[in-house]
Amino acid sequence: MLDDKELSTLTRKLALLNAIEHSGKANVGAVVGRIMSENEDLRKEAGRVKEFALNEVAEVNLCDLESQRKMINEEFPGELNRRIIKKKELSRADSEKEPTLPDLSGAVQGAVVTRFPPEPNGFMHIGHAKAAIIGFEYAKKYEGRFLIRFDDTNPLAEKKEYYSSFLESLDWLKITADRIKNASDDILTFYKLAESLIERSRVYVCTCSQEVMRKNRASGTACSHRSQSKDQNLVLWKEMMSKTAASGSTLRFVGDMQSLNTTMRDPVLFRIVNHTHPLKGSEYRVWPTYDFDGAVEDSLDGVTHALRSKEYELRDESYYSILEALNLRKPKIVEFSRLDMQNTTVSKRSLRKLIEEGQVNGWDDPRLPTIAGLRRRGFLPEAIREFVLSMGVSKVESQPTWDLLESINRKILDPIARRFFFVGNPIAVEVEGAPTATVSLKFHPEHDLGEREIKTDGRFLISADDAKEFSPGMKLRLIEAYNVEILSVGKTIRARYLTLENVDRIKKVQWVVPGESFPISITVPGPLLVEDKYNPESLRVVEGLIESGAKTIKMGEIFQLVRFGFCRLDSPGQAIMAHK
Repeated sequence: MLDDKELSTLTRKLALLNAIEHSGKANVGAVVGRIMSENEDLRKEAGRVKEFALNEVAEVNLCDLESQRKMINEEFPGELNRRIIKKKELSRADSEKEPTLPDLSGAVQGAVVTRFPPEPNGFMHIGHAKAAIIGFEYAKKYEGRFLIRFDDTNPLAEKKEYYSSFLESLDWLKITADRIKNASDDILTFYKLAESLIERSRVYVCTCSQEVMRKNRASGTACSHRSQSKDQNLVLWKEMMSKTAASGSTLRFVGDMQSLNTTMRDPVLFRIVNHTHPLKGSEYRVWPTYDFDGAVEDSLDGVTHALRSKEYELRDESYYSILEALNLRKPKIVEFSRLDMQNTTVSKRSLRKLIEEGQVNGWDDPRLPTIAGLRRRGFLPEAIREFVLSMGVSKVESQPTWDLLESINRKILDPIARRFFFVGNPIAVEVEGAPTATVSLKFHPEHDLGEREIKTDGRFLISADDAKEFSPGMKLRLIEAYNVEILSVGKTIRARYLTLENVDRIKKVQWVVPGESFPISITVPGPLLVEDKYNPESLRVVEGLIESGAKTIKMGEIFQLVRFGFCRLDSPGQAIMAHK
């Protein structure tokens, strides 16, 4: 057990390290977590540890980054270098790690075939990404083949733009396929298989209304059409195909109307859809349901392991029953939990409704969990992949928070994102006795990402939020420039210049220079849903000034605004905040 002196020393060291790693701002929770992870005997003294952390973090955060570096080098010689080397080693080790997916039952190296079968009825979202990434990674693991198949057999909901949106998202996620196909291209094969089932009396044509069908299935009652002869069903099937049958006609599988698994109570395999198909036009009116085309396509496409989310678990029985009735090969089904994030929805129906009602601005709105939205917001494909694989293929239901994805994205961005000064709601500061100087600022405190120069003459702009804490006599540090003492606070803040040696541990403030900065609007996404209801305050805009060095930011580049967060340049003068 550490005594107070030892705990104080450890806390101070970790607070300094944490501050230096996060642009001069230490986090109490991070410091406490680090202490607890390295000292199990202190876990029962969380209150004591937090008290020490609060004191040390508060003191460390009064200092600017330059002073923090000076302090750690004086008080803990060599610690900063050791920490940097360790981080690089850990980063290198992480980047070299292979995906940790459990073995597939019955998998043969070089012979595994997996698939990703989206329906093109909306844009790809993070739930789809989980299925696609897992299927792709398993194909890679076994040196097999990966198939992308659009299950486009419901013309009512499908559009051409959705096909391309999926392919663009998959390409951005660096997911490539050995083959890309559409289920609709196999419609004639589906018809032949349906007729073979009619010949074997394994299906029947039903003209019951949806209401009657639903009632019969609920009570386990077979309808009169179930007893029709093979010949009668062939005639009725041809009527469906010839466009003379009523729109309500369906082709149903002869299952078990008494089954406890209600999906086996004579499921519909084909139905009439009088709607133009995005690829096939009006050429066909009879379309298979997912129960039929999903099972058949998996078998015919050579899929060995059908990876899909747990929501389809009850349909496994009908999947295998249909293949057995057709005498087709049976792939092995592997199920995992659906990815359903907190404070949002991955239901395409719900997302479409939000778009149609104008509550969000299209499928790439940065509040949405669509891949287009996440990409526009500033998430990286590598982060999404790592996030998905970190959850594995467990069937245990969970609803992860955004914090985990954000922390993974932050870890990847931190060493590669350039940093800039930003001031929201600016207020002027005039410093008496300040030298005219050119300040050289690195784009990153630890990594060589270049630097920029800013000319200063004692006139600055700082955030009004920072200025609220000012009072005459207060000393503070203009980050990377010099120290000042506040003389008066008003519409313009007056201060006097102090040499670096005058003050050691003081509050630090970021700044921009008039004429050396330009306006920028930052869109800040928040939780889309609160208690499962649309959050009208899910989007806000922060206006401010960004330093002139930001003119080098390219469109689509992700950068960090010091003490604000990671952002992505979306259009000239407009950025979207990814996260802190």
